[in-house]
Amino acid sequence: MERLPPPPPAERGDEADVLHGERIADPYRWLERDGSLTRAWTDAQNARTHAVLDAVPDRARFAARLRELLGVGLLGVPQPVGERVFLERRSGTARQMVLYVREGGRDRALIDPNALDRDGLVALDWWYPSPDGRLVAYGLSRGGTEMSTLHVIDAVNGRALPEEIPHTQRARVAWSGDGFYYTVHPSPGSVPPGDEHYFRRVRYHRLGDDPARDALVFGDGLPKETLLSMDADAKGRWVVLSAAEGWTRNDLYLLEREAGSDGPRVMIEGADGLSDATVAGGRIWIRTNVGSPNYRIVVADPDAPDQWRTVVPESEWPIESFDVTRSHLVVHTLVNASSRLSIWSQDGRWERDVPLDPFVALLDRAPAISPMADPESERFGYTVDSFTRPPVAYVGDADTGASEVVAELAVPAGLDPLAISVEQEPYRSKDGTEVPMFLVHRRDVRPTGAVPTILNGYGGFNISRTPAFSGSVAAWVEAGGLYVVANLRGGAEFGERWHRAGMRANKQNVFDDFAAAGEALVQRGWTSREHLGISGGSNGGLLVGAAMTQRPELFAAVACAVPLLDMLRYQHFLIARFWIAEYGSADDGAQFRWLRAYSPYHNTRAGARYPAVLFTTAEGDSRVDPGHARKMTALVQWLQRDDPEAVTLLRVDRDAGHGIGKPLDKQVDDYADQLAFFQWRLGLGDRSVSEQVGTVAAGR
Repeated sequence: MERLPPPPPAERGDEADVLHGERIADPYRWLERDGSLTRAWTDAQNARTHAVLDAVPDRARFAARLRELLGVGLLGVPQPVGERVFLERRSGTARQMVLYVREGGRDRALIDPNALDRDGLVALDWWYPSPDGRLVAYGLSRGGTEMSTLHVIDAVNGRALPEEIPHTQRARVAWSGDGFYYTVHPSPGSVPPGDEHYFRRVRYHRLGDDPARDALVFGDGLPKETLLSMDADAKGRWVVLSAAEGWTRNDLYLLEREAGSDGPRVMIEGADGLSDATVAGGRIWIRTNVGSPNYRIVVADPDAPDQWRTVVPESEWPIESFDVTRSHLVVHTLVNASSRLSIWSQDGRWERDVPLDPFVALLDRAPAISPMADPESERFGYTVDSFTRPPVAYVGDADTGASEVVAELAVPAGLDPLAISVEQEPYRSKDGTEVPMFLVHRRDVRPTGAVPTILNGYGGFNISRTPAFSGSVAAWVEAGGLYVVANLRGGAEFGERWHRAGMRANKQNVFDDFAAAGEALVQRGWTSREHLGISGGSNGGLLVGAAMTQRPELFAAVACAVPLLDMLRYQHFLIARFWIAEYGSADDGAQFRWLRAYSPYHNTRAGARYPAVLFTTAEGDSRVDPGHARKMTALVQWLQRDDPEAVTLLRVDRDAGHGIGKPLDKQVDDYADQLAFFQWRLGLGDRSVSEQVGTVAAGR
């Protein structure tokens, strides 16, 4: 019987660290470095992976169907500003999102990255209209790196202004007066190598000035890992500055930009919680979880910025986001991980809910986060997403509660939303905590104990996993598979307590929640170990890496994308020091112990029979270093070197990053490989056809 081609050899080195008295071997340290040996080894791994997955008979079918499903496009969140509406979307086979401006019912392309690069590698990272909607500041980067350069365009005539400010990765921009505040990273050479990702600062740029002379406003002297942001009033008098330590706490300051100002005044400092502010209508509006884990909305007067009055009180469901119109607040709340959108008066009276269907969520695609309101009118924009159909974008009126569709994506040909069932079921985790999960499948698919199933999760960084349309999920479901999203601790679905129950010393709860979801799917008769796969990316890649090493007997296949896997060295690469507040650091003895206990790279073991695994990463990733996936691949392949049925594959993308700005054709290839991998390993469709793959010997 034909076997998998053998993996390319990876030399085992003798490098090691001694951490808190323990010697930690790291035989593949060399794969952290981007040298000629690493490139040659990566090329060989890619060639092997493509040879294996291209041989899966259904890969071509998945690729063709994905091109249809993804070809319907993408939508962002509409932002009404004055008489204009700004909306980002990708149509048809265009590789990248385009920013459109709508005036008088007609849409006009304003910023089109597709026209800037024939390979589709230039992406629009972020954009911020001025308060009158006349100008837009935006960031462009290439190859998925998110290393943005800030530009400004006139939204009236499409003319580019001379502004060009580099090093504005993931920037925040707040227009004010005759320019804007913005966040910027230091230029290479001005800080030690590697620190270019840190030392974020707030500067002010006056239109037409030399950016090299932009005034430093905030950030000097703060720890390099501090996350800075701000909001400002349009007239140029007030700016609210935020200095955050990870995703659990931040300080707020108010700066009056007038001659003789004594500097920023404290709004809140040293409190254990998060507070995000927006300046509108001459007041400061704040969503805070200080003393209210499910958040409340308060208001402060600039003359007394530390005196807060509650407007929307905390409830049993967490407030996910809000924005301010001329006389209302538009509030987005999560109820069992689905969205509720409500309109409140600015003196704290609930007025109405905006009608939404069950199992839908408001789109959150930073920096445009539903709802997006115009503070000078009653208009607000929001985009509704679901598992069963592509997003629909609306502009609503806070006075009347009425909404109109401003953009929608066509349902892909052949996809019947009514033929897809979405259910939500609770299950019990290891410690008895009740956790919900969404189940998505064709209505004619029933529990048989053998339904090919992909279980997905995230569980971290205060991020909620809510209903969302995905072309790859639709392709899997319409082919007869079950797709499951577990709302694990570490996310924001149930407020800050839920988040903290899955971070730092509590991170094992996330892995236990995920394993318990798999166990529940088996116990309830949906699937079996032989038909159960798991997938996750980034922090979700860490999740499935830990699940693979802790519970190898529970799963048959793992798709582990852009993952963190070496949790003892992760903080040494790219922007990862920002994440110490979420994970901890091996530099600290107590934190080392909990990281050592679950770090996937350090908890693989000889003799274990691991599931088939596909690691995917990208050389342009500016968030998670690709060395994680390379090292883990080499280690698992070495541990399984004598097992002819073992399957460990590595796919490394070039000219791509963490996923932001990935062009359509690269998305199709990536998802087609993942679905072909799962189809082959989990037996989706005609099993006899699947077994035509020469790798059938690998564990079935």
